[in-house]
Amino acid sequence: MKKIIVLSIFMTLFSCIHIKINEKVSNDFYVGTYTNGESKGIYTYQIDENGLLSNKGLKAEIVNPSFLAKTPDNKTLVAVSEVDENGSGFVQSFKILKDTLVFVSKSKSGGAHPCFITVNNKNQVLVANYTGGNVGYLQIDNQNGLTNLLSVQQHLGKGTTSRQEAPHAHSTWFHPNKNDIISVDLGTNELWFSKIDDSKNELVYLNQKTLKMTDGAGPRHLTFHPNNQWIYVLNELNNTISLVKNDGEKYVVDTSISMIPYGYDKYTKGADIHISKDGKFVYASNRGHDSIVIFKVNQQNGALTFVGFESVKGANPRNFSLTPDDKFLVVANQDTNNIVSFKRDSNTGKLVFVNEIAAPNPVCILF
Repeated sequence: MKKIIVLSIFMTLFSCIHIKINEKVSNDFYVGTYTNGESKGIYTYQIDENGLLSNKGLKAEIVNPSFLAKTPDNKTLVAVSEVDENGSGFVQSFKILKDTLVFVSKSKSGGAHPCFITVNNKNQVLVANYTGGNVGYLQIDNQNGLTNLLSVQQHLGKGTTSRQEAPHAHSTWFHPNKNDIISVDLGTNELWFSKIDDSKNELVYLNQKTLKMTDGAGPRHLTFHPNNQWIYVLNELNNTISLVKNDGEKYVVDTSISMIPYGYDKYTKGADIHISKDGKFVYASNRGHDSIVIFKVNQQNGALTFVGFESVKGANPRNFSLTPDDKFLVVANQDTNNIVSFKRDSNTGKLVFVNEIAAPNPVCILF
């Protein structure tokens, strides 16, 4: 009898171990969309350990959730609603309950057509309003809800092209190891620097208020190197990436490099940029050339060296993301209604196409 019990326990343990070994590893990710077509809001998709994609369905109905973010504790998802209602867009918060999003709150964004949102580890929320040309500041409360607007920082000025006749805040970022906030304005052609005055709940400018980019550059997004010393700014209008560094107490542009092939004269505009966790490779998307461009990072000075282009198997790669383990890169192609996955070589940085799946007007990917 004892032998039977021992054997039974052994078989149970072996079965559990066997199941664990063969358990498939997969990552869910949220997809933000434009809802002027078939889309109804925020969807969840999944990528498995082989890079294969699957659709897990609609999770929240919301108008034009064109950019998404999560709190570091993964309890709350926030989304912009990129609209203009009497000069304002909106942001919404959802409680994340397993594979469900539960609506909690809705607040004004501070300006028309919010196109970017981010949250830090203090549950402070920044939103960039494109048409409003400003940055809104809110917070998330203990119930996963958004406060009303606490502060709005209005940009002023213009650039030199037809897309730059007024401020257009395109993204805003918490610096990883400073209190600095860097807001990227395509319209004024500048980076804007500020911080949060906690005593007044206000956005206030730093001593260096702005950094001008090359005329006509049109800065859009950026990514921080893991060393937190180098910042790579994607310039939408002139299709370049600029390396920004600190020179003493000031931010300065160090170098810039083209994102498109030499002599390419067809329409194309830069969109999104990300860096691998090891800091060795930078990736950026071209809309028109419809590619991901790959650069290798010089670990001594941060300079970028061209590695290659990879077709995105679609049109208008507005947004993309690396998976949490950096093994795959996933692209949202807005105009061809598809999401595409690529296997990433961590040694060369190069990408190999794996899979694609239909998605309605995808414009943001969030792991």
